Amino acid sequence: MKIVTANRLADGRVIYLAADGAPVDRLDAAGRFDDAAAEAALARAARQPAVFVNPYLVEVEAGRPSGRDRFRETIRARGPTVGHSLGHA
Repeated sequence: MKIVTANRLADGRVIYLAADGAPVDRLDAAGRFDDAAAEAALARAARQPAVFVNPYLVEVEAGRPSGRDRFRETIRARGPTVGHSLGHA
């Protein structure tokens, strides 16, 4: 399974594509897509450049990032590493 992730244009925060095509802030709310549907979902996000900046696919297993990018995506999902000192949740 795969999810689509990107940064939100308005504030640079990590966002995900929900199954209905809406942007969501939480990894657990991201739509899960099989290989065939993942490319279509990525294209859907790419058609919304005013929302999704540089969308890309990430492999997930049991609702968590897997594969070679799992560490980076886990950090991204938890938010900025300096954000807590700047008042970001």
